[in-house]
Amino acid sequence: MPPVHRSARWLLSLAATTAPLLAQTDTGQAPEGQANPDTRQRHAAVEPFPSLGLLHRDPDAKFLNELWVLGRYHGQYYWADGSDGDDEGWDNRRFRLGTQMRLFGNLTLHAQTVAENDPDDFDPEYNGFTELWAGWRFDEAFMLTIGQQKHRFSHDRNVSSRYINTIERAQLTNMFRADYTPAVTASGRIGPWSYYGGAFTNKAGPDMVGAFSDFDSGYSLLGSVTRDLGKALGTDTAFLNVSAVHSDATQEATNLNYFDTGLASALILTDGSWSLVSEAKAGLGNANGDAVGLQVQPGWFLTDNWQIVGRYQYAWSDGDDGLRAQGRYETLAGMTTGDSYQAGYLGLNHYLAGYRVRALYGVEYSTLDDRDCWTFAVMFRVFFGPHSRGPFPMGDTLPGTFF
Repeated sequence: MPPVHRSARWLLSLAATTAPLLAQTDTGQAPEGQANPDTRQRHAAVEPFPSLGLLHRDPDAKFLNELWVLGRYHGQYYWADGSDGDDEGWDNRRFRLGTQMRLFGNLTLHAQTVAENDPDDFDPEYNGFTELWAGWRFDEAFMLTIGQQKHRFSHDRNVSSRYINTIERAQLTNMFRADYTPAVTASGRIGPWSYYGGAFTNKAGPDMVGAFSDFDSGYSLLGSVTRDLGKALGTDTAFLNVSAVHSDATQEATNLNYFDTGLASALILTDGSWSLVSEAKAGLGNANGDAVGLQVQPGWFLTDNWQIVGRYQYAWSDGDDGLRAQGRYETLAGMTTGDSYQAGYLGLNHYLAGYRVRALYGVEYSTLDDRDCWTFAVMFRVFFGPHSRGPFPMGDTLPGTFF
């Protein structure tokens, strides 16, 4: 059995070894009439604009319960200096606009367009939809969603770009080419368990009629389970996420067409002002080689508005060209492919209005075989619309240590 396949088996073993924790979870609830010690702790600052983008809300209405306008803009100036080249400039990373409404109490309609992604020329021209779906929530345990949706493979990918605390997601995460394609999914929460899964097509583009009618790109099956561990590990919060994806992609596929199979397991912890997100991933079934990777991302809120973030990444492949450099911005500095990747990131994030308005400052040093790259970035993030919820950092900040 190839070494990477042994590593993939180790990922599954890692999930299995957490079984005792799953059975002994403490919900952290105090007995009735007794004060919970956590209530004496200072909580994170209240977001100044919790309803930014909300146009209408009436939970008791028979027809329209909520109406939002939503959007985000992410822009950043970067300097990339590598052993084989260098590059710098302003990147209009993301620009999206859309709307979301809830009707009849249980029906959610969501549409979000994406602009042409040209780093050099900001032109908010229609370039298709990232999301275009309808979902019916039968109850907390079951929601059925049909339409173009996000591939939620791995915790790293599941975290919305609105809440990313580094310059980009991890290198191995991006190699899966997970994005947004038409799908049918089911999700829900049953006690401390949350689940998500479904069947996706492997192709998306500006032509939404074609995206919903041409099924020549193959398919992907994706599943994810998250267990709320409560205070079983002695921290304020703890979550364990395990996810898997299998892709049967054709030559027509634009998404999820690098690895045939993906496995991931993440442990997400917060305690006071601190956070720690650790995730292991494996990508199997590519002609250039299988790959495994690990990322560890600690964070510390110095104050309610200032956060220090670090991240270490390691990835390895059993093929000489099994790993690819980050498109932003390592390839622009001459990094291409290899079999061993490492990266260390250090950043300082300023929450000007919670996650609604942020400024991020970061530096990353990465190596791919015998090539290296320094990347410096100053990033601006703004969004309006409803929050997404899930394990940290989805919509949540932590109380600062000092004030």
